[in-house]
Amino acid sequence: MKTVTCALAVLAALPQLACAQSSVVISGMVDMGLIHESGGADGSITKVSSGVANGSRLAIRGSEDLGGGNSAVFLLESGFQADTGALGQGGLLFGRQAYVGLSSTSLGSLTFGRQYSPNYAAMAQVGDPFNAGMAGVFSSVFANSVPRMNNSVKYVSPRLQGVNVEVAYGAGEVEGDSSAGESAGAALVVARGALNARLGYHYRNNDSATVQGRGPGRNSLLAMNYDLKAVKLYFAYSINEGFNSAQLPVANAFGAAVAPVPSLKSRDMLLGAQVPVPSGKLIASIVRRDDRAGPNQDATLVAVGYSHFLSKRTDIYTSYGRMRNRNGAGYTVNSAIDFGSGDRAVNLGIRHLF
Repeated sequence: MKTVTCALAVLAALPQLACAQSSVVISGMVDMGLIHESGGADGSITKVSSGVANGSRLAIRGSEDLGGGNSAVFLLESGFQADTGALGQGGLLFGRQAYVGLSSTSLGSLTFGRQYSPNYAAMAQVGDPFNAGMAGVFSSVFANSVPRMNNSVKYVSPRLQGVNVEVAYGAGEVEGDSSAGESAGAALVVARGALNARLGYHYRNNDSATVQGRGPGRNSLLAMNYDLKAVKLYFAYSINEGFNSAQLPVANAFGAAVAPVPSLKSRDMLLGAQVPVPSGKLIASIVRRDDRAGPNQDATLVAVGYSHFLSKRTDIYTSYGRMRNRNGAGYTVNSAIDFGSGDRAVNLGIRHLF
């Protein structure tokens, strides 16, 4: 991680900048791995992929001390494919996150831009023992709203006795219909001792004022983990209603478009665990979708994994996931970035933070 004071004083071109009170941090992650998938209609495939455990990224984060516990903050985070050099998130320059705002120790933070929805952050940061990656990624099964909100305003309150709230609104910006494409979300965050829990909600309207059959979608979520030291236990439960998903594309854990699923009217549940071992951790989860519409196309993902720490910033990992579909469901075993091709997958990779 490299700290560049005052962004090199903006090449000394802005003398008004209070350099002693400002900083810019450049950081990121490179994740590469082998994926072997089988059980798909076209047979098995082995590929070299970027973003198996987490999406590779480059982040520029900055702040300026405004005094009195107040700061101006920004984040520009670009996802990329290390195997090809291409930009991630559909080719967006800063497709992971891009926001600017104000932060106060007494009042909280208010930011504007492309940001994670409170509901998705609850699942990715608290409810999934695979941390939204590898063959156990929750989004292979969960209908857990869209990860990111464009054109959004997000407020995060100060933490009081381990409790705070997050609220976000994303404007649809459709002429003639201000409600089309809009989204909103909120989360109650509890972090007290061994318990981390989030109760989240997300609402998303149809993408277009002219497309019929796409009603609003609603996701309610409880995600939590409890650290017993010898094992960290995970639980998540989501209630999903709305959308005609035969017309609505679904996003995977990091926003890449994937094939539609039969229904977003479901009840989804995850049970999982992380077990610390010398120089690493064992990971396991069971993710279950209970389809509540149409032909009752349920699915269950069982996954195990292991991460071995070579240092504080580098680890190697492996994982295996097996999907069981019912009544013609077509869910596949995904990874953090890639949409899978079959009902079984094996991952082997390396991840380095800088």
